[in-house]
Amino acid sequence: MNNSNDTNLILYTQLSLAAFSIFVTTNGQIYVGDNRTIKSNSYSNQSISIANVSDSCFGLFIDINNTLYCSINSQHKVVKKWLNDSSSTMTTVAGTGSASSASNMLKYPCGIFVDTNFDLYVADQYNNRIQLFRLGQINGSTVAGNTSANLTISLYYPSDVILDGNKYLFITDASNHRIVGSDENGFRCIVACSMSSGPTPNKLWNPRSIAFDGFGNLFVADYYNDRIQKFSLSTNFCSSQRKNNDLIFSFDYLDPTTTTTSTSTSSTTTTTNVNRSKT
Repeated sequence: MNNSNDTNLILYTQLSLAAFSIFVTTNGQIYVGDNRTIKSNSYSNQSISIANVSDSCFGLFIDINNTLYCSINSQHKVVKKWLNDSSSTMTTVAGTGSASSASNMLKYPCGIFVDTNFDLYVADQYNNRIQLFRLGQINGSTVAGNTSANLTISLYYPSDVILDGNKYLFITDASNHRIVGSDENGFRCIVACSMSSGPTPNKLWNPRSIAFDGFGNLFVADYYNDRIQKFSLSTNFCSSQRKNNDLIFSFDYLDPTTTTTSTSTSSTTTTTNVNRSKT
């Protein structure tokens, strides 16, 4: 749960080996893409099936209108369903079901994000780009990657994308083993910027997904290192800027990076600095 201090909270549900995605709403409702089923689980430990999909969801998202989105990786599309609708029918909102780099198509999409304008961002993994589909549009535009209209940043199998409160993009650049972000100055690497894999605190190995908590701390699912990495937002806000009365949780304010790693015999905490060089 966001900012939760309840260390005793344990939720139980039966999941398969193909549970690839999860989304937690602000009221604590948990949604899991489990094989070809999307399940909901709450504090009451009651798990219910929300919808059936044609294959596994590699990305889940619930927008502010209570609409559920699922990226079906193997079928190169993103589908959605309004949760207040009793119908199990999912509507395709991005992609055609065939793999391609055309503006209206996707190739093995993974992480997704829907902003408050109901615009859809897709980590279009095998096309090495982030696609933006405006509400009601079937053609997407590339907002990050080699094929973007304006030079942004090169990506290699991006697996996740999120926006902060001021619509700055943060991307899991999986096969470059790094996290990149944007602000008013454009894109650059913010975490693990050597672009080489490894188990040390300043490196990642094929990271899969990212999330911010309410304090601006960045969490990374570091897939091949079998760990969750936490990169802490600096607690010194003296030089912080504000936009629209919201604190900007962008990489300029991720000061030292605190990473905790664990083994079967010991646990260590190491502090490193974020690499701020442009890439």
